[in-house]
Formats: sequence, C-alpha cells, structure tokens
Amino acid sequence: MRLLLTSDTHVPTRARSLPAPLLAAIADADVVFHAGDWVDTATLDLFQARSKRLVAVHGNNDGPALRKRLPEVARVELQGVRFAVVHETGAARDRERRCEARFPEVDVLVFGHSHIPWDSRAPGGLRLLNPGSPTDRRRQPFATYLTARLDDGRLTDVRLHRLPHPPSGRQRGPADADPDRPDGRP
Repeated sequence: MRLLLTSDTHVPTRARSLPAPLLAAIADADVVFHAGDWVDTATLDLFQARSKRLVAVHGNNDGPALRKRLPEVARVELQGVRFAVVHETGAARDRERRCEARFPEVDVLVFGHSHIPWDSRAPGGLRLLNPGSPTDRRRQPFATYLTARLDDGRLTDVRLHRLPHPPSGRQRGPADADPDRPDGRP
C-alpha cells in the first residue's frame, strides 16, 4: 500500500498552487495523509477529488469552513498499523514522550505545524512523522513531503521528497515565518 504524507500546504497564502510532483504523488498513493493548515476549502476539495482515500485534519490556520469539515485528530488502521494525524504536537523538546502519552494506542503519528521534516521513535515504539511543507519551507533548505509503504502490516520505505524552489516570489524567507503564531506572521 502506497502512502503520501503532507501538511501545511497554505494555498493560496504562501503559494499560488501545489507543486506538480506532489499532485502526481497524490494520484499514485493508496492513502493520503494531510496534517492541516490547508487555508482554503478549494485545496481540500482538490485533495478529496484526487485521493483514493484521504485522512486529514484541520490546523491552526484553517478557518470555520475547514474546521467544520475536518477533525482536530483523525485515526485510521491500515493493515493492522494504527495511525493518528494531528496538526500540532508542541515544542520539539520531549515531543516523543508527550506524544506517546497522548496517543498510547497509536503506532504512527503524522503531524505538521513546524514545516520541519521529522522522523523519530518514542521509547515505547511510536513513530513520529512530520512531512514538512510542500509550499512554505521556512527555515528549511527545501519544501518537502513524505512517501512510505505499508507491506504486510509494516511501515517501510519512508522517504523525504525535496521539491524545487517555486519560481514565484510568493514564498517567504526564513526570517519571515513564526510557527508559533496562529496566523504564521512574523
């Protein structure tokens, strides 16, 4: 089973559109995870139209229309692997311990908010994955998303995909973004 993990698409506020490689990966995936900060319902509609199966949540930059359509936390079991999706997990320090306590029944936690790719394991085995952002790289050298596979109930082949810098001048620079502000402004 092919999985695509993304978050923090921020269309149209941080990018005019989604990158073509991400759109192609959505079509190729059996399950798409989105960890929030869509910003507009048109992007959610696009994902729903292109995804075979979408597991998604709202983020701190998502208004009432998106919050009405998406939960704060989504859970799904695929091939016996228990996934949860949430936008925010708090500070990086002690993240594994906090998330393991909050999601004791989960094998893989997909999250976003920071725009910083993350792949770690908590002491009890919980795998934490943040795909970064495909449109707003902030302090990162590249915009990113993740793909993975589920093979006989095991998560395998987790890969971080780097996207080329967008040709437009709409992407903000590293000093401009503040991931702790609800509106993402400096």
